[in-house]
Amino acid sequence: MIPLSVLDLSPVSDGMTGAQALHNTLDLARLCDRLGYVRYWVAEHHNMPAIASSAPDVMIGQIAAVTQNMRIGSGGVMLPNHAPLMVAERFKTLEALFPNRIDLGLGRAPGTDPATSYALRRRQGITEEDDFLERFQELMLLETRGFPAGHPFHNVRAMPAEVPLPPIYLLGSSDYSARLAGQIGAAFAFAHHFATFPAEEAMRIYRDSFRPSVSHKVPLAILGTQAMVADTDEEAERLALTFDLNAVRRAKGEYAPLSSPEDAAAYDYTPIDRSRVAQGRNRISVGSPATVRAKLTPLIEATKADELMVTSMIYDHTARKRSYELLAQAFKA
Repeated sequence: MIPLSVLDLSPVSDGMTGAQALHNTLDLARLCDRLGYVRYWVAEHHNMPAIASSAPDVMIGQIAAVTQNMRIGSGGVMLPNHAPLMVAERFKTLEALFPNRIDLGLGRAPGTDPATSYALRRRQGITEEDDFLERFQELMLLETRGFPAGHPFHNVRAMPAEVPLPPIYLLGSSDYSARLAGQIGAAFAFAHHFATFPAEEAMRIYRDSFRPSVSHKVPLAILGTQAMVADTDEEAERLALTFDLNAVRRAKGEYAPLSSPEDAAAYDYTPIDRSRVAQGRNRISVGSPATVRAKLTPLIEATKADELMVTSMIYDHTARKRSYELLAQAFKA
């Protein structure tokens, strides 16, 4: 059966503090470690009231310290926000502390709005051009000590120098990111839960473009998706009301903590809102374990995904934990 992984954004619900959301992440990670999930990633988002996950490298160390089996990583570090040397040193430090358990997932987007992006980068020399590839190449040259003699960075070493960078994964939602992941020899995590590009086509492009690298000798394709699983279809549909309202508000540029299913049910949806809800439901799996498995299996087969990574923006933490328990049962061999 396909390996299962977690993408956790540390969701913040109405009445919850960011600190509570981060502690919930640690609690969920302990559970998923016991359930047999193979990988647990945390995101990097900024200035978003519904998401507490803004510092993945900090959280990775905390999660790795309270788990034993899963690989822990970033889903991902938004490389435009960071100096490559800083990324190298932080993830080498994590790799030193938790050998062979750390993943370095990289993203091309800033993970926030333009003003916040500017605040993150204003000391770095901002450009409107996509400089991900330049930053990635710098990261790799620091790792391989590939800067030529006479280059200002020739003698710069990312410490601890004897520790290798963890395996590299590229996050994406388009044909460009799929092709780039293959060309740089990274593993590829496709964000089906918000992508408009077909997942099966992205996975094909990635595999066709793949070139072996130090990080990965063969392609590794992870299918990222959103699922809400409950004991019954009816209960799962109730939980998904939170997702519906959150999607509607984000489309309007309104960012707020997650609303309860009851508040979401009472919301006055316009016809345009309901159209957006219907579109959003095309990229989320909702239902009992059997229902969710039946919906995800054709997608897994079509994409030939090597791994399924699930995120769940559920209002109630207990219900979110139950969702991951039931998902593990649904895909148990």
